[in-house]
Amino acid sequence: MSIIQNRKAFHDYFIEEELEAGLVLEGWEVKAIRAGRVQLKESYVDWKNGAFWLIGCHITPLQSASTHVNPDPVRPRKLLLSQAEINRFIGKVERAGYTMMALDLHYSKGNVKANVGLAKGKKLHDKRDTEKDREWQREKQRVMKSHRGAA
Repeated sequence: MSIIQNRKAFHDYFIEEELEAGLVLEGWEVKAIRAGRVQLKESYVDWKNGAFWLIGCHITPLQSASTHVNPDPVRPRKLLLSQAEINRFIGKVERAGYTMMALDLHYSKGNVKANVGLAKGKKLHDKRDTEKDREWQREKQRVMKSHRGAA
């Protein structure tokens, strides 16, 4: 079950490969995510200190959060990946010029997981081509629907 999707990532990047990763979260963050108070629009994944970190993900704390915790809404959050996955993605990010993006947050067996994608940036003409293809698919569906109704 999806919590939030990063639609901007699909608009601005070609997503080559996807991977599911766990997140290291604090209690107040899990409660805020369950309440839908999370934003992925400006987030990306960075390689630091031998691990991948989710940077720029904004989780707005609930008013009922504990008084003795000072919540930081945009703190870096560690992604939990196997060593084989880490090694495979490091090579592509370091050498091939790919970017890692958070595509969505979802529940898996009661835990909050992140879909992370290996992305390559789109140029302006690529974005226009994608939009034209989408419009054509919509128009095709409209025409097919009207023909079915007429028959």
